Parts: sequence; structure tokens; C-alpha cells
Amino acid sequence: MPTYTAPTKDMQFVLHDVLKVSDAKIPGYEDLDRDFTSAILDEAGKLTSEVLAPLNAVGDKEGCRLENGVVYTPTGFKAAFDQVRAGGWTGLDMPEQYGGQGMPYVLGTAVGEMFSAANQAFTMYQGLTHGAASAILAHGTDTQKDTYLPKMVSCEWTGTMNLTEPHCGTDLGLMRTKAAPQEDGSYKITGQKIFISSGEHDMADNIIHLVLAKIDGGPEGIKGVSLFIVPKTLVNDDGSLGARNGATVGSIEEKMGIHGNSTCVMNYDGATGYLLGDEHKGMRAMFTMMNEARVGVGMQGLAQADVAYQNAVTYAHERLQGRAVTGAEAPDKPADPLIVHPDIRRSLMEQKSFAEGARAFILWGATMIDAAHRADDKDADGLVSLLTPVIKGFLTDVGYDMTVKAQQIYGGHGYIEESGMSQFTRDARIAMIYEGANGVQALDLVGRKLAQDGGKHVMAFFELVKNFCKDNAGTDEAFDKDFIEPLKAASKDLQAAGMYFMQNGMKNPNNALAGSNDFMHMFGHVCLGLMWGMMGKAANDALAKGASDTAFYETKLATGRYYMARQLPATSLHLTRIQSGAQTVMALDAAHF
Repeated sequence: MPTYTAPTKDMQFVLHDVLKVSDAKIPGYEDLDRDFTSAILDEAGKLTSEVLAPLNAVGDKEGCRLENGVVYTPTGFKAAFDQVRAGGWTGLDMPEQYGGQGMPYVLGTAVGEMFSAANQAFTMYQGLTHGAASAILAHGTDTQKDTYLPKMVSCEWTGTMNLTEPHCGTDLGLMRTKAAPQEDGSYKITGQKIFISSGEHDMADNIIHLVLAKIDGGPEGIKGVSLFIVPKTLVNDDGSLGARNGATVGSIEEKMGIHGNSTCVMNYDGATGYLLGDEHKGMRAMFTMMNEARVGVGMQGLAQADVAYQNAVTYAHERLQGRAVTGAEAPDKPADPLIVHPDIRRSLMEQKSFAEGARAFILWGATMIDAAHRADDKDADGLVSLLTPVIKGFLTDVGYDMTVKAQQIYGGHGYIEESGMSQFTRDARIAMIYEGANGVQALDLVGRKLAQDGGKHVMAFFELVKNFCKDNAGTDEAFDKDFIEPLKAASKDLQAAGMYFMQNGMKNPNNALAGSNDFMHMFGHVCLGLMWGMMGKAANDALAKGASDTAFYETKLATGRYYMARQLPATSLHLTRIQSGAQTVMALDAAHF
């Protein structure tokens, strides 16, 4: 059975050596000293490694079952959920006013990676609740906040988001779920939603569904969509639970992965709902959840890649297969371990350099979210908005690829369920689809985010890369060669792609959209290149100051050199594809496919 070890040391390195969080001018960050973050991360590491990770295979094998309208979660999930609640983990970064601990989002993000890596299906129950609670916090009335948030922050009640219907996924303007106004100010919600993660289960006293629906007589299309709070069980004025609402589970979806999460078909038969936010402004309220969820899904791509990599490394050290081409390295054994072979090393270095770069990228993004929310930093808000589709799309695309590479290390054993490696691949696959399929993320990046605020935020990103290169060039010849020069070249490729879109996209929008996926991946590589530049600089500084753990920092530098030399040059390939335009992409008539 696979195991998981929380990467607390690497997280500490990113938080303190690279991002220097305790020195950041963000309210609440002054408390994030090394001892404090170490205490939190170490406890989370124990919980995830010892409690949640052993249940991952259980959830995959057993799945959830529906009996007489009740969904039962896999063996051990309910007890583990009680333990997570008791530890206050569900409200780590939620407001103290509603029972949370009020810690910065960046710390919640680091802990969230551990939870997702240990057991993604389990973690989704609290993750969806966090998103739903955030939407109520941002758009709810004081009464709604007081009614729902204390129980949701503690996960005594959980939450969901209900968007998709059988006939419409991304195009939500086509939805048919209706909301009929009632004299008491409530609405009757009628319709069916599918793919609803955590839609029904036995681990909470109530489930608070956030449901998109169209109010009778409202505008057509997406402009007529509103968001409603629809509790599974109605809540009385005194906060006690009342009658069962008309929200029921029709079935559990049979899925490729995340079997331990109850993904449901939900039926709303005149269910009582309460408007959240303004009429016909449901997408604005829902996107409070969606943007948070997209960063969280990007984190899932990283998390599955990292846990798969950890197990692949162990197997590569233990599995004896062939001899090193340069001569036996374990002459006392019948064969050498897999780790001696260059192609195995290449695969493991791809996985390692991605996971560590992605971790820095996610945590850097989380600091921007904190700056936006805690310090009202508009520039940080604009930059993380630009980077959200990159975080979601690039990290889940590549994260999935990395789980496949980890599975490949096992050879035929990776294809056998007993090894447990296929679960990481199957669980990672959904991250490329939900919360906006990655093709849509790429279209959003090129079609909307690049031009947002007159292109201010993408120019700020280029300036940030330029300043990093300028400020750190010339101090170390090897660092210049290994880190600065590759980053400069990749950034120039990204700028050239943006220029191509400007010059050709207006005349023929297909020229831009045909290159959107390549641009998203190019942007992701440049972001990880910047992260590796920052980590390389931090490692060099630590060694120069006489750090005792030289092996850690030298390993960090070697891993960074690999990424800059072997992965970052992919920007050149992506640029060539983008500059080829849409002609070959659109050449065939639809009938000829």
C-alpha cells in the first residue's frame, strides 16, 4: 500500500527562505514565524500521514453506497472526519467571528496540500464546505452568515456547489433549474443537478447546497442566473434543525476516480431556497467559490503528483532491475536498483522539479490572495486573477502527467491495483475537468485575463520577472548561466507569444484561441522558472551563510538546474506552435473528422 510523508521541510523552506512570509507587510503575517508554522505543519503532517493516507485506498476500493436515500461513506471516513473537526482543521483560515482560527490563507493552502495528497476524495468534503462558506461570507446577509457559517466552519454542516445540469456544463446560460418567488421572501427551487461533489453523505448533520437557478420572468441566458442557499434540512429561527427540505439524492455517479467522495445527482422538487446576493447576479456570487476552488484544484494536481512521486522514489530504490551501464553499483546483489538508470533518473527529476516548483507557485499565489483580502492590495488581486487559470490548468495537466510517470516507474506492477499507483492517476484526472475544464481555463487566460485592466497585470508579471533577473544577475556566474539566462529566454518567448496574439488575434480570433493551450502551458513554465530562480537564490544565500543542512540546499540547486535546463525550454516549442496560427487547426471541415 502506498504511503505519504508530508513535505513540511520543503514547505518551511518556501514560506521562510523564499517568500519570507514573516517579513511581508500583510496583516496576520507577523505571527508566521518558523516555530509557529512548524507547529501547525508538523501536526497536520501527522494527521494526514497517519490517519488520512491509510484511508485513501479504503475509499478507492469501497466507494460510497446509496441506501434508501442515505449515502454511506467508506469505512473509517466518519471517524476521521470527526477527528479533523475536533482539531479545528476545517476552519483554519476562516474568521474567528464564526468559530474559525483566522489564520492566513497561505497557511491553509500548505495544510490543504497535505490533506489532498493524503486523501483527495476525503478532503473534498471539507474543501467544498470551505468554498460554500466563503461565498456566504462574501455575499450573504448578516442573518445568513449567523445562521450557516458557525456550523459550516466547524463542518458540523457541510456545503456544496450546484452548477452542472444534464444538458449543460460550461454554458450555464442553458440551465433549466427554476426558482419561483414565495410571499415570505423564499423561493421554490425545482430542477436537477449532476456531478455534485459531496452532495449527500453520513458525516454531517446538515448539508448546505448553493444552487444556481433562474428566477421566473428573469432575463434569458447567463444574465438571468441567481444563486440560492438550499439546506438539506431546513433551519429554524433558533438555529435548530427543522423539516427535511425537498432536496434529495437521485443516484451516485460511477466515476473513474475519487471513489470515496459521494458525487451525486441531486433532485430539487420545490425545495425551499434563499437568495444569496442579488437577483440575476448568481455568477458573481458563485465565482467567489469558483476562483477559490480553481486554486484548490491546482493544488490537487500538485498533491497527487507529489504523493505519486514519493512512492515512485521508494520503489526505484528497492526494485532490482538490470545493471548500471557504467558497471554494477550493487555487486553483492543479483541486479542494481532502478534508481541507477539514467531514464529512471530523468523521470524522477521531472516529477521532483515539477512538484517543488508547483508548491512554490501555489504558495506564492496564496500570498497574493492574502494581500488582496487582508491588505486590500488591488495589484495583488489583479495578478492572482491573471494567474488563476494558469495555476488550475497548467498544474493539473502536468500534475496528471507526473502521476503517469510515477506509475511507469513501477512497470507492470504500476498497472496492478495492488500497488495503489493507479489511484493517484485516476484521482488526478478529474482535476483537469472540474471547476472549469482546462481548455476553458486556457480560453479564459487568452480571451479575458491578458487584456484585463488594459493588460496591466500581465505587464506587471513581465516586469516582476525582469526585475528578478536584473536584481540577481552578475553576483554569481554559475547562477546567471543556470538560472537567470534560461528564465530571460523563456520570458522573451512568453512576451513574443503575447505580441503574436495582439497582432493576429484581432484580425482572426482563431489565431489566438488555437494557441491558448500552448500559451497557458508556456505561462506555467515561466512561472515555475521564476519560482526556481527564487528558490535557487534562497538556496545559494543559505549556503553562503553557512547553513548546516548543506545537502538540502545543494539538492535544491541541482533540482532547479534540471528544471531550467530540461523543462523550461519547452517555451520555445509552445511559441512555434502558437506562431503557426489557426490554419492547420481549422483546416478540416467538421464532417471530415
